Amino acid sequence: MTRVLVAVKRVVDSSGEATLTEDRQGLDGRYAGYTIGDHDACAVELAIQVAEATGGSVTVASVGVAEAVEQIRGALALGAHAGVLVETDPVALGPADVATELAALVSEADAAGDPYDLVLLGNDAADTGDFQVPVRLAYAVGRPIVTGAGTAEVVDGVLVASVTGAYGDETYEVPLPAVASVLEGGTEPRYPTLKGRMAAKKVEVDVRPPAATASGGGRVAWHLPEEPPTSSEVIGEGPEAAPAVVDLFQRLGVLR
Repeated sequence: MTRVLVAVKRVVDSSGEATLTEDRQGLDGRYAGYTIGDHDACAVELAIQVAEATGGSVTVASVGVAEAVEQIRGALALGAHAGVLVETDPVALGPADVATELAALVSEADAAGDPYDLVLLGNDAADTGDFQVPVRLAYAVGRPIVTGAGTAEVVDGVLVASVTGAYGDETYEVPLPAVASVLEGGTEPRYPTLKGRMAAKKVEVDVRPPAATASGGGRVAWHLPEEPPTSSEVIGEGPEAAPAVVDLFQRLGVLR
């Protein structure tokens, strides 16, 4: 039985146009909506696969605003068993702060005699892209880590994770307890069923305050680069435009 803790982050849906908040400290999702990143979604899928294969359980955790319960319930609808929300202002957090809060959850489970065997996280957040939380967490709790895993399974108390490196696929075997960060592409996240959605609504999410005072991420402000200018030119209408089209193709090097 493998107890898995998987961390997710509430982020603005990247399929819409990016808009900054008035204080330029983050993305404004009022019109785009919120979700979890693709890396996080794959981490949730792998966590559920490991739990199903070993008869274990999945606890999904998030550090952020109260509304992040929505994303936790989304993971519960897929097959996770419990949810924990560390309610705080994410703008005030840096990657070290997030790692500290997740480490507190891991340490609490250790102290209670019911430790998490495996902690899974997205390789990086879809909004800030810090790439730091998994490694900082592993260091804080003193556990080995595999980064950039595409797939993961537990075999006889050992984490077997595949990573696509610069020179091909690599396989790592790490004894539990361990930490792994997940990259999208190695597994396909499942979709929630109606039954799963209904069951998720009945699960009581454990909402708690932060375990430590945030030190902040040192962010000054976000900046959206200006979109490159675009222009159009009408070169003619009907058959009379044919010579102009030929001339244009010659200038572009399409015709010689």
